[in-house]
Amino acid sequence: MRFAFTEQQLELRAAVRTVLEQQCTAGDLRALADLQRTGGHAHGDVGRSAARWAVLSELGAPGLLVPVEHGGLGLTEVDLVGVAEEAGRAGVPEPLFESGAMAAPVLVGAAALSAEGARAGAIAADALPAIASGELVSTLGGVEQTADGPVTTSHPAGPDGSVLTPRVAGAARAGLFVLAHHTGSAWQLHVVGADSTRVTPAPSIDPIRDLGTVEWTPGPGTLLVEGAHAATLVDDAVDRAALVTAAQLLGLADRLITLAVDYAKERRQFGRPIGSFQAVQHPLADVRVRLEFARPAAYRAADSVARGIGDRSEHVSMAKALASDAADLAARVALQVHGAIGYTWECDLHLFMKHAWSLSAAWGNGAVHRARVLAAALRRADD
Repeated sequence: MRFAFTEQQLELRAAVRTVLEQQCTAGDLRALADLQRTGGHAHGDVGRSAARWAVLSELGAPGLLVPVEHGGLGLTEVDLVGVAEEAGRAGVPEPLFESGAMAAPVLVGAAALSAEGARAGAIAADALPAIASGELVSTLGGVEQTADGPVTTSHPAGPDGSVLTPRVAGAARAGLFVLAHHTGSAWQLHVVGADSTRVTPAPSIDPIRDLGTVEWTPGPGTLLVEGAHAATLVDDAVDRAALVTAAQLLGLADRLITLAVDYAKERRQFGRPIGSFQAVQHPLADVRVRLEFARPAAYRAADSVARGIGDRSEHVSMAKALASDAADLAARVALQVHGAIGYTWECDLHLFMKHAWSLSAAWGNGAVHRARVLAAALRRADD
């Protein structure tokens, strides 16, 4: 067996990198951050590029995991992981993966699993072509990963039956929400249109990642699937979300170490580039080693999720823990190499550091996923 990406997968990844080098520069991200810092825009599309989204849509990026019969590319997580790594490296601010890699697969899975398959199938058939083309942006919310498994973040908002779902990524742009809710006895997944929600911007240290609190009202008209089938889809969704986030963190760690190395070549001290000093070289090498150990774990997790093997959750947790650790270390070392200038708003470094910190905590931080790996190992020891 040959454990390597195919030529087509590598070409897709290269195409995405080429597009993002032109369409998602540090200057673009800085413009977005400046608008948010000064309060010079309304929460939403301003500062995010319609042109960039259009180009990514032409490449088929929002529809990578959408079946061909629904207008997507019908690919797998193995194809997705390289694209996610390049998007992380560039710091793409649009909810590319929230839409096509988190919400869309839930719709596909609900149509296949649900006892009410006809209704779920109709919802999927209506939404998925628009998601794949980039015409419709969707997002997933209401669930997060913990050491003991997925838990809901949705909670009652008032006596009228409305629900608040906090920290939904991509909420401002979404036209369709896939929202998890636990009634106390069973999981439910709901599909809610943007016109039936109220989105409030949520504060974040990360100017790249758009978060919002969604207020909505569950009911028979929004219910997609519930019970055991919903629990299965929730488990799959958090695994896939953690995998995609891990891949983005790999790209971010690579970007951070590249920024640090480039600065170490230019900054001079005692008449020499600081990169010539072992005190600078060794921490940079440590980050590179940490990154290279994390990459294969993410690639294995992508293969495990794509094939649906039984240990996929453990593999995903290994990948997320290692990727979070690599990105955290890359951010620390990059800041140390930059010295005092790294603390300033004028330095682009802070954009990628904050994004790394944000994604490192998303869908379970390193400690959460290490605990999950330990629990899996202990279960095997008891068997």
